[in-house]
Amino acid sequence: MNIIKDKKIIEDSWVYVADEDSVPSGNVIMSLSKWKKEKLALNGHKIGIKLLPSESVEEIEGDLDKIALVVLDFPAFTDGRSFSQARLLRSHYGFEGEIRAIGGYMADQVYYLSRVGVNAFQLDSEKELNVALSTMNDFTVKYQESTD
Repeated sequence: MNIIKDKKIIEDSWVYVADEDSVPSGNVIMSLSKWKKEKLALNGHKIGIKLLPSESVEEIEGDLDKIALVVLDFPAFTDGRSFSQARLLRSHYGFEGEIRAIGGYMADQVYYLSRVGVNAFQLDSEKELNVALSTMNDFTVKYQESTD
């Protein structure tokens, strides 16, 4: 599957691991609850954590140096809590890894997500990738401070 990362369309190298599955080698994304249970046994893995909007960024604060990717889930385009999570990760906690948006956001929101620190986008349809990528250049003037 292709995603947008750092304003380029690339092949996704990450694998999602369900809570009940064992962790394969390679780049793995897991839920926060699975990470909490298994983090001590995952040395040598490149780790991605999927945060639900109801989960707090503070729960991974002490582990950000071990995490390469934070996946922020948007259950609906009207749920903006993940915007705040991205902003906290970049501005407050200084997270320099990949922040990826998944779920029910719209291509029109990609520009605004990039302003708060999201640098990777997984869309439901790969047909939307070019449209989403083009929205990152919708505005040339910025009125407020942000992470970009």
